[in-house]
Formats: sequence, structure tokens, C-alpha cells
Amino acid sequence: MRKIMYFVVLSMTTLWISSCTNKPQQAAIATDSVDTDTLAVTDSTIYGRCGDGTAMHTLELVTDKGDTLTLGINDEDPVSNVKGGLSVGDRMAVIVSKDASSDIDQAKLVVNLTTLLGKWVSLDKNFELKEGGAVVSNAKEPKPYTEWKIFNGKLVLSADTFSIYELGADSLYLENEKGIYAYKRLK
Repeated sequence: MRKIMYFVVLSMTTLWISSCTNKPQQAAIATDSVDTDTLAVTDSTIYGRCGDGTAMHTLELVTDKGDTLTLGINDEDPVSNVKGGLSVGDRMAVIVSKDASSDIDQAKLVVNLTTLLGKWVSLDKNFELKEGGAVVSNAKEPKPYTEWKIFNGKLVLSADTFSIYELGADSLYLENEKGIYAYKRLK
């Protein structure tokens, strides 16, 4: 009986010691985890309205904060950096690049959000982009879009991120790593 009691005590002590040595390792794993807040990417897009001082090579942007920015527009690039055109009063999303060689900052990318809003259709997708980030989509689709936003100059539709390749009055071309997707506007 004494041997059994000795064996039980020895087993319990061994179990207790081994469980104590595992706790610091678990704590180390928990504290070594990556803090997702430090990895958060901030949106560099500036939002506002197209101002009266907008011209062929200049964009006057009245920001949501009330500031007025005058930005140069580079039209020498074969692919336009202005998506959806410039119309006074339209809502804009702009990515600005600082130009050390010039007194005026440059609009690296301009997305006309007013032009982007509306109903778009392709062979397999049918959705409407509404103000405030809502998307009305065909519920029968395998992955219907439910929300949208512009983030760092890219269009985020639910979990999918696209570059706006081209945006016109009746056409929208979105590009990601899988290819270019063409949409036409429904009226």
C-alpha cells in the first residue's frame, strides 16, 4: 500500500512540475504574437469635392476637412490618372504625390465617386454602388457584394480589391491579379 501511495504522490508531483514548466512557454507564445494594430495600414486617400478652379491640368479639391488644395494633373501618361472625369461639385477620392521639383503637388490618382455610383452589370455580376458604402447586389450570385469603399486609391468590394483601370459615363473596368473585369452601366 505504501508503494502505491508513493507512486501516486510521485506521479502527481511530476504532473504538477511539468504543468508549471508549460505555463511560461504558453505565456511567451501569447506575448510574442503580432499586434495587429501596429500593422494597420492607414488610408492615404483624400476625399472632397471638385472645386470651381478645376481646369485641364489642375484639380481644385475642396476637402472634407474644409481645406482647398490645388493639384497638378499629369496628362502625359498613356493611361489617364483621372478616373470618371472632372466635374465641378462631384465627389472625388484623390491620391496625392509630393513633387519636389514643382511648387504644386500632383494628383497621382483621381477617382470621381459621383461617376462611380450607380448600377453596373457584367456577364456574371449585377450590383449597384450607393452612397455611404452600400451595395445592392443580386442575392443569387455565389459571392454577392455587400459593401464598397475606396482605400488607398483602390476599390474594395466586400473582400475583393480592384484597381480602377478605366471609369467612364457608361463603362467600368476593374483590374486585380486575376485579370480585368468589364462592366456597363444600367440606366
